[in-house]
Order: sequence, then structure tokens, then C-alpha cells
Amino acid sequence: MSAKPAKRATNISLSADVYDDAKALGLNISQTCDQLLREVIQAEKSRRWSADHAAFIEAYNRSVEEDGLPLESWRSF
Repeated sequence: MSAKPAKRATNISLSADVYDDAKALGLNISQTCDQLLREVIQAEKSRRWSADHAAFIEAYNRSVEEDGLPLESWRSF
């Protein structure tokens, strides 16, 4: 069983219309913010990883185009 991450109280500012609509729809603002922020964080981490490793990825892809996949002669599929 995995433990739930600890929560930390924070203050955020929302546009009044967004806040009002979320409350009217019965949305859990904290849960929604947490979920969407996790998605944004993952996307940003992925973007940064790609940017940080772009030179290696480009060199590897160029190597595969020129020389084929490493160990390709042993592939069984």
C-alpha cells in the first residue's frame, strides 16, 4: 500500500468567475488544482528533459540512420 503524500496548506488567487463556477458545480478546488498542477509539472519535466538531452538524442538518431540499430543483427522480431 502506498502512503498518501503529505498535504501543505497554501493560498492561491483565482479569478472570481472561475472560483464561483467551480463552487457552483461542486468541484473540489484543492483536488482539481493538485491534479492539474501534477499534469503541468510532468509536462514541464518532460519538456526540460527533452531540451537538456536534445543534442544526445539528435546524435543517437543520426547514428541509427547512418549505422542502423545497435545489435540489430541479433533481433528476432
